[in-house]
Amino acid sequence: MRTSVPWIIALCLMPEMAVAVECSATSPVQRVPLLELYTSEGCDSCPPADRWVSSLASRGLGSDRLVVLAFHVDYWDRLGWPDRFAQARFTQRQRAINDRNRSRVIYTPQLILNGKDYRRGLRDDFADRVAAISRDPARAALSLNVRPGESQWTVNGKSSGPEPRDALTWLALYESSLATDVRAGENRDKRLQHDFVVRDLAGPFASGGFSHVFKVDAAWKRRDLAVAAFIQEPRSGDVLQALTVPACSQ
Repeated sequence: MRTSVPWIIALCLMPEMAVAVECSATSPVQRVPLLELYTSEGCDSCPPADRWVSSLASRGLGSDRLVVLAFHVDYWDRLGWPDRFAQARFTQRQRAINDRNRSRVIYTPQLILNGKDYRRGLRDDFADRVAAISRDPARAALSLNVRPGESQWTVNGKSSGPEPRDALTWLALYESSLATDVRAGENRDKRLQHDFVVRDLAGPFASGGFSHVFKVDAAWKRRDLAVAAFIQEPRSGDVLQALTVPACSQ
């Protein structure tokens, strides 16, 4: 009996000691742009774009200056390698962007900066483009509170802004530091590295308070997960503000 007492006390104290971890973030007064990458493991021209996107943080374009999301599309799967990160709705999102921008061609890799097609030229002016957007005062504000759990992440947030009133908010749960050994298709026998891979996209939410619960697969690495939010004007696709909450410790 004497040896069992400490264990009983410990078990009774455990619920008191278990404190839920929460991470919060609020958008700055300046505008933070959103970069979307549309990519696929079945496309042999995509790995260089994936590497370029992964290098942005080392060039001073971290999440405080730029929110990055990589959407894997599924239309390359027919070539023999099904991309495990691809979702049909991400293909639909890319098609909707190109329709809005009156582009007749859908392709990968494609970069979308604040709703508009961005094509890298001989001169890499991307940092200048980001700096120009960031000089604009924010036309909307975002705040996020993220509570990570074992099987789900709960997100509560608020979006506000004077214009336009019909702007919509989206949430994305994404994962970085991923790798795949490709066994077929155009990238056969290559080891591909990925960051900012969107695992789930939620929304749109109207202006004001919003809440969403992301289901988390047991195979996902929680230390490499993060939540991003962005406010977008539906007609033009212009992104008014974006925000990232980095991975929370558990």
